[in-house]
Amino acid sequence: MSSPPQPTIHTIFEPTTGTWQYIIACPLTHHAAIIDSVLDYMPSTQTVSSTTADSLLSLIQANNYTIDYILETHAHADHLTASYYLKQRLLSLGQDPKIGIGKRITTVQSTFAKKLSIPQAELENVFDHLWTDYEEFQIGDLKAEVLHLPGHTPDHVGYKIGESVFTGDSIFNPDVGSARCDFPGGDAHALWTSMSNLLSLPECYRLYTGHDYPPTDREGSGEGGKEKPYTTVKEQKQFNKHVKEGTQKEDFVNWRKERDGGLGEPRLMGVALQVNVRGGRLPRDGVMVGVGRVRGEGDFLGILGVM
Repeated sequence: MSSPPQPTIHTIFEPTTGTWQYIIACPLTHHAAIIDSVLDYMPSTQTVSSTTADSLLSLIQANNYTIDYILETHAHADHLTASYYLKQRLLSLGQDPKIGIGKRITTVQSTFAKKLSIPQAELENVFDHLWTDYEEFQIGDLKAEVLHLPGHTPDHVGYKIGESVFTGDSIFNPDVGSARCDFPGGDAHALWTSMSNLLSLPECYRLYTGHDYPPTDREGSGEGGKEKPYTTVKEQKQFNKHVKEGTQKEDFVNWRKERDGGLGEPRLMGVALQVNVRGGRLPRDGVMVGVGRVRGEGDFLGILGVM
């Protein structure tokens, strides 16, 4: 009996927001998925653009991939998702990808609809599939599993594909450690459990992170240069500065809460959440709460749902 295929993994770093984006492809069928894509936004001019997302499309076309899924690990507070833009562009190319996110996104939508005055009609059916915990699905001949990884946010999930896990913000590289837990529904206790569950996987598994913020003393060799897309479970257990072996849960939780108490709001949070809880769409009237009218070139705003 032959062993299951391992995915072909493309790692694409977006430096402005420090975000790792991924394209995961089945080497046998060329079916693929996108994880945590980025839509460009310039706060100084209130302009959205697609340079980063278009680079993903170029990679997809160069490799003749068929995109089955555009996946989100959670509703990001630090960058805008390009999921809806990518879906519309891929539809125009004859593909029909599904946008997927964890089922608890409905809780996050409810929270921020109130805070940001988002009409309920602009939140309905904006995602094609809401994953249940540990749901399995196929990307070509690859088997993928949805992992429930709350803590950073309540809706957070990861995706286990072969011997790789795309962790989003549930764990960072060892010299960065862990993500904040002070967003609505965030919980340091839950993050500890999620990180512990990841570290209980086989030591050879690769943990692909959602962001990287390299410290100045990190060396720049290997894939990605100074920014690292992944480390192994073994490396995380040995070296993660917040949860390595021997760390006590109480110490982590107390430190995380104290640290989060001194953090400011992410630079793009107000804009990002208005887009991300809409599944990557802009407000229908093109006006962001607290920001004003958004700009974009040509028919770009129309592609993103502006009437």
